[in-house]
Amino acid sequence: MEAEKEKGEAAPKFPAFPYKPYAIQIDFMNALYHSLNQGGLSMLESPTGTGKTLSIICSALQWVVDMRQQDKSKKQFETYNNSAQGGQYDSDDEPDWMRNAVINNDIEGEDKKSKKKDKFGIGYRRADKRKNQANCRDLFSQRVEEESCIKKEGKNLPMSSYALDLNDDGDFLLEEHESDKEGVPCAVKSKRKVTGVSLSSSSDEEDEAYGSSADEDEGEEKLKVYFCSRTHSQLSQFIKELRKTVFANEMKVVCLGSRKNFCINEEVLKLGNSTRINERCLELQKNKNKKVSKIKSLGAGERIRRNKASCGCPMLRKHKQQKEFKHMMSQLGALDIEDIVHQGRNMRCCPYYGSRSMVPAADLVILPYQSLLSKASRESLGLNLTNNIIIIDEAHNLADSLISMYDSKITLSQLEDVQCHIEKYFARFCNLLGPGNRRYIQTLTVLTQAFLRALLNEDTGYEGSCHDNEKASGENGMPISSVAINDFLFALNIDNINLVKLLQYIRESNIMHKISGYGAKVASFEKSLALDDGEERSTLSSFQALADFLLSLTNRDGDGRIIISRTKPTCSGKQGGYIKYVRLTGEKIFSEIVEQAHAVLLAGGTLQPIEETRERLFPWLPPNQLHFFSCSHIVPPESILPVAVARGPSGQPFDFSYSSRRSSIMIQELGRLVCNLVTVVPEGIVVFFSSFDYEGQVYNAWEASGILDRIKKKKRLFREPRKNTYVESVLKEYKETIDTLSSGERKENPSQSGAILLAVVGGKISEGINLSDGMGRCIVVVGLPYASPSDVELMERVKHIEGLGSSNSINTTNALRGNELYSGEAHEGFDILRSCRHRGKEYYENLCMKAVNQSIGRAIRHINDYAAILLVDTRYAADTSTRNFSHPTSKLPQWIKERFVASGDYGELHRMLHQFFSYNKRDGLSREL
Repeated sequence: MEAEKEKGEAAPKFPAFPYKPYAIQIDFMNALYHSLNQGGLSMLESPTGTGKTLSIICSALQWVVDMRQQDKSKKQFETYNNSAQGGQYDSDDEPDWMRNAVINNDIEGEDKKSKKKDKFGIGYRRADKRKNQANCRDLFSQRVEEESCIKKEGKNLPMSSYALDLNDDGDFLLEEHESDKEGVPCAVKSKRKVTGVSLSSSSDEEDEAYGSSADEDEGEEKLKVYFCSRTHSQLSQFIKELRKTVFANEMKVVCLGSRKNFCINEEVLKLGNSTRINERCLELQKNKNKKVSKIKSLGAGERIRRNKASCGCPMLRKHKQQKEFKHMMSQLGALDIEDIVHQGRNMRCCPYYGSRSMVPAADLVILPYQSLLSKASRESLGLNLTNNIIIIDEAHNLADSLISMYDSKITLSQLEDVQCHIEKYFARFCNLLGPGNRRYIQTLTVLTQAFLRALLNEDTGYEGSCHDNEKASGENGMPISSVAINDFLFALNIDNINLVKLLQYIRESNIMHKISGYGAKVASFEKSLALDDGEERSTLSSFQALADFLLSLTNRDGDGRIIISRTKPTCSGKQGGYIKYVRLTGEKIFSEIVEQAHAVLLAGGTLQPIEETRERLFPWLPPNQLHFFSCSHIVPPESILPVAVARGPSGQPFDFSYSSRRSSIMIQELGRLVCNLVTVVPEGIVVFFSSFDYEGQVYNAWEASGILDRIKKKKRLFREPRKNTYVESVLKEYKETIDTLSSGERKENPSQSGAILLAVVGGKISEGINLSDGMGRCIVVVGLPYASPSDVELMERVKHIEGLGSSNSINTTNALRGNELYSGEAHEGFDILRSCRHRGKEYYENLCMKAVNQSIGRAIRHINDYAAILLVDTRYAADTSTRNFSHPTSKLPQWIKERFVASGDYGELHRMLHQFFSYNKRDGLSREL
């Protein structure tokens, strides 16, 4: 063993690792490297704080370097052999058929390379971008040839109304649609002459800005690594770790994000909402094109009225400057989102499209979940997964994250908005529209009216009377129905409508922009005011919501459920509500990714139980073909103290179950526990509650009883804000307080010795925030944070998962499902959970414990760190002999389970804490010396 270690140190396999790696880090990197060699699907589990991110970087990118070197050596060897033989293939050892095969393979290889360049080079990328940008949310994916046909004819290009004369409605008239022609990609034909106006899509602008340089980069597709995580802060942390290695400068790296995170146009950012920012961004680029077109037609004497909006986005005007911006970013190495935005502000160039333009040449693409896992987003960004590497970090809730991207929702107000605009449009243009357009518009009207009937409960056929619904409405006054797709369509009598053809028509005819543009113009004229383009964008959002929902209805009946939520009429007669499609299955979505890529790696701190993930995402994969690796923590056993706290200082048992957690007895006993903890725990304490509402209730009760004042005498108190934008500033002040008070610089209150932070399980602080050293000396989790059983969507997932994997899964699912009416009360959810025998109940418990594991994983971030972890509830402290797989502690990470203890009373807990912190304080001082 020693000889092997010395040999490993002399010739390390992962030379880019910036420090001397620990044994478990070497094991992790070797496992990842082996997984890439094997290809396929792998799950790699490494506890938070073990250097997982750095290990991923050094192993994955080293594999890419090695593969390229092998490729290069192979080509050099072949070239050498060919030159040594004078370019001849004559050999006595080779028969004629083999020599011919070699020559034919060379020719075929050149042909394939040429075709690949055509497919993945200039033509494919440009067409793909135009295709997806034509729709404001890049949702409906059609063949490149179809889109090219439309673009070449210069037809159906989106127009806004506010640069037109009020007496001219011709630009809102739909082109003739030959709906009866089957299999014709471009069934939209124009009767009217295009008067020299040539509008390009927003992605055409992008091509003009970045096209030529992008073309140079796309001569040949090369091996890429796609790394994705859930939040932008986690992506920034990845960049930070990447900069510690040589790969930051040796490889081309690009970080992608949303328009909301990248946009530097202050007028657009003021909109706040992501959907409106996206729409405004695309609209400004179209307006820019219109301005150019109108200027060209000035000589014809055409009447033009130019508004401020017609000038386009100023960040995309200077093409030369945009090329310089792209070149500069490629020279600066690995940049995170903040760096790219900073450079974009300095050069007055769009960071969003600048980063997108760098994807073809990149070796490593860093991006959020949505950009990679959503098929529409991948196509919009032009991401090619074929034979590439995909690494998905923080994959503990991957299944739920994936399927939630394919949910769709439309509200009552959006439906009313769409119907109103369709009626106005049809009344104006009915006599001018061809039979195809009239038929499709009438179909849209039928659908919107049917959905409105479902929400208003007017003769839908599958619900009881209004009186029954109101009676069953529960505390929140929102009766909620859950139905299957087919039942929903049959009940509304819309099952005979071809939704696929209708969606194709919406995509090709650009009807959403036509109707919303005309509606905005009419509204402006009626008010006799300057056009408020916000109204047009709002209507466009409503149309997009309808289109998304229609697309969801084309899924298989068992892939999801329809949730119909109604609110009771108010005194003013207003009625709200929504219809939502909830996706339940993810295997088909995920299989598309796995089949394209060379290897897909799921990484995380706690991935177990892996069987649930396998059944939900890749049930088609035999268990023996799934590569799984798990390692222990790097910290010694003395550095962690996980304890189940069953009783408080007064001997009161802790029971934070749904029925008793709000009792004043529980809240006051918890307060007495915290008052004692602040006297024995040094530096920082973080207390996690199950929800913001419960944290607020506890805080108010402590404030009224005087407990809060007792806590503040020892530690300064902070609370996690509900808005994520304020979290960073709170954490910064929390850390500064701990550093200041712990160093003895006590100014205001000499008795204070640190700080305490009240946080929420599932909030931003519990997900991906580093609470190392003094920021997290003690982590307290109050109760078991089970999700609310009144959550209808959650209960639908529970019922679906209960039916997975069993031989009678269809019967099980049907027994649990039906066209149900929920009242929004918790007892209905509990009834469903009690009816579950295994998988559904286990999924519900796993959700809870995954959230707990994420929260306690905020502490212990390096080998010299130490922390106590207190799980406060009698359910954590059940008799060890009675524990089974469903027991909460069985779902804790292995490195915590190995050291887990239960305290009999508070006195025992106090002694353990005192000894733990005394020992680690002395040990820390000795390490420093």
